[in-house]
Amino acid sequence: MSEKKYNVDSFNLDHTKVFAPFVRKAATKVGAKGDVVTKFDIRFTQPNKEFMTTGAIHTLEHLMAEYIRDEMEGVIDLSPMGCRTGFYFTLFGELDEETVANHLLNVLEKVAIWDKPIPATTEPECGNYRDHDLEGAKHFAKQWCDGIKKKGWDAFTQA
Repeated sequence: MSEKKYNVDSFNLDHTKVFAPFVRKAATKVGAKGDVVTKFDIRFTQPNKEFMTTGAIHTLEHLMAEYIRDEMEGVIDLSPMGCRTGFYFTLFGELDEETVANHLLNVLEKVAIWDKPIPATTEPECGNYRDHDLEGAKHFAKQWCDGIKKKGWDAFTQA
């Protein structure tokens, strides 16, 4: 009997065989006009062992989504995973995990020591503006940076 394959790439990932934090290329697609789009799995916490609170992941999303665009061209989207263990990161072009990890490291090192207001946290700017946790975001940013510096970006490398 063959293994079932799902349409969603992350559903086919064996979550027991990866070691957070990591950056994993999840998919590369070429559009009808030749545009290349790459999606990455940016994992902060170990699947099924730890997860981020909604306030922390929401604040990380605001800070990362805003400031990764200063780091990299071609960013399409940065979206939190429903399981709250990380983010999907989509951009134009075909980049490798190490390049993405290095750019994210630059952003998350800033987030880990963030002492300014969180961008876009008013009622007109945000659909859940009351649910933010800067200290939690800083904690997970530091944890990600420390882990990547220790083990590297690879999903299958254990610290």
